Amino acid sequence: MATYKGAKGIISYDVMETYRNTNEWLGATARALGSYPAFAMIPHPMFKLMSAWGRVTERSFSRMVIKPDWEIPPIVSEDGQDHIVYVEPELTRPFGDLVRFRVARREPMPRKVLLVAPMSGHYATLLRTTVTSLLSDCDVYVTDWHNARDIPVSAGKFDIEDYTQYLVDFIRHLGPDTNVIAVCQPAPLALAATAILAEHEPAAQPRSLILIGGPIDPDAAATEVTDFGNRMTMGELDFLLIQQVGFKYRGAGRMVYPGLAQLSSFIAMNADTHARAFINKIFAEARGLGSEGDKHNTFYDEYLAVMDMTAEFYLSTVQRIFKEREIAQNQFKVHGRRVDLSKIHDVAIMTVEGANDDISAPGQCVAALDLCSGVPEGRKQQHLEPGAGHYGIFAGKSWRLNIRPLVLDFIDEQASTSGPAKKRRINKPEDCGRTVANDEDGKLAI
Repeated sequence: MATYKGAKGIISYDVMETYRNTNEWLGATARALGSYPAFAMIPHPMFKLMSAWGRVTERSFSRMVIKPDWEIPPIVSEDGQDHIVYVEPELTRPFGDLVRFRVARREPMPRKVLLVAPMSGHYATLLRTTVTSLLSDCDVYVTDWHNARDIPVSAGKFDIEDYTQYLVDFIRHLGPDTNVIAVCQPAPLALAATAILAEHEPAAQPRSLILIGGPIDPDAAATEVTDFGNRMTMGELDFLLIQQVGFKYRGAGRMVYPGLAQLSSFIAMNADTHARAFINKIFAEARGLGSEGDKHNTFYDEYLAVMDMTAEFYLSTVQRIFKEREIAQNQFKVHGRRVDLSKIHDVAIMTVEGANDDISAPGQCVAALDLCSGVPEGRKQQHLEPGAGHYGIFAGKSWRLNIRPLVLDFIDEQASTSGPAKKRRINKPEDCGRTVANDEDGKLAI
C-alpha cells in the first residue's frame, strides 16, 4: 500500500508538471507561428489573436515555476537622495530565511518591523508593496519561506510547530524593540511565538504584535475556507491533495501540497473574474494595447507564482488550527509544552480585519484580543476596514490610505510610552456592514 501511494504520488506530481510544461510550449508555439512574418500579408485577425493567445499563455504557465524578484525601488530620503535597497539574508534556515531590506547610506530607523509572510501557496514577495510602503519609515525584515520542492528530504520535516519555532528564533534575533506584523495565515502562530517568548524569555519578546486578517478563531465567522476544512476529513485531504515531489527537483520524494494544485483552488474561488481578466488581456495584446508592466501582468506575475508547502505543515494547519482550534481554545502545544497565551503581558496587540474579507472573515482575527487576557485593555486595539477584501488590508488601497497610518501610529504609541497606551477601538463590526463596495485592490482573494 505504501509503495503504491508513493508511486502514485510521484506520477501525479510529474503529470501536473507535464501539463504545465505542455501548455507553456503550446503558448510559445502559437506565439511564434502567429507572428510569422509571411502571415502579415494576410489581413485576417486570426493570426493576431493566435499570437496574442500564445504570448499570454506562455507567460502565464512559465510564471508558475519562477520565484518572483523583490524589485524594491529606491527609497527617497527627506533631503531628496535616492537610497538603493539591498535584499540580504539575516538568518538562513533550511525551510526559510530571515531577510533584511538594507537601505544604503541610511541610519537605522526608530521603527523596526518584522513582516511574517504567509506560507499558503505564494512566495513572500506577495508582500512586496507592503514592504515598499513601510521602508520609507521603518527598518524592515521579512520571513522568506522556501519552496518545499527544492528542499531535500534529508532536511527533515516542517510543520506548524517548526514554523512557530522559526518565528521564536527570528524575533529573538531581532531583539525586544521589534514590531511584528503577521499577515493572514501566520497570525495564530505569531501569537503563539510571542507567548513562548513572553513566558520563557521575556527580555526577547517583541514590543508590539499586529495581526492582519488571520484565522485566530476560524469558527468565529464561517467562510468557504472554513467550510471546506470542516467538511473534509484528514484522510480525504491526505489522499486528494498530497503528492510526492517528482524527479525534476531537489526535493524529489518529499510529500507536499503542490503549488499547482493550490493555484487551481485559488482560481476556482473567482473563476469568472479570472476568465474575464485573461480574455480581456488577449484582446488587448491582439490590438497592440498590452505592455510589459500593465496591471494584468503586474498582478498575475505574482498571483501565478506558486510554491509547494510540506504535507505536514498543510495537514497540521488544517487539523490543529481549523478543526481542533487549538489556538482559539488556548490549547496549542509546541514540542509537547502548552503555549499559554495569557502569559503575554507586556506586548501591545493590534488586530486588523477587512469588512469584505472572504478568507478570514471579521471576527476571526479580533478573537486574539480576548485570548490575550494578560495584556492591559489599554494596550489592545482593533480596526475593521470598510469595503476591504482580504488582499486589500495588507497590500491594496485600504492598506495604503487607512491601515498603514494606523499601524505606524500604534507602533509609535508603544515606543513613546512606558505605561499602558490609550485604548482605541476603531470601526467595530457593528459599524461596518458588508454592504460597502469592495476595495478595488481587494477583489481577488489570495
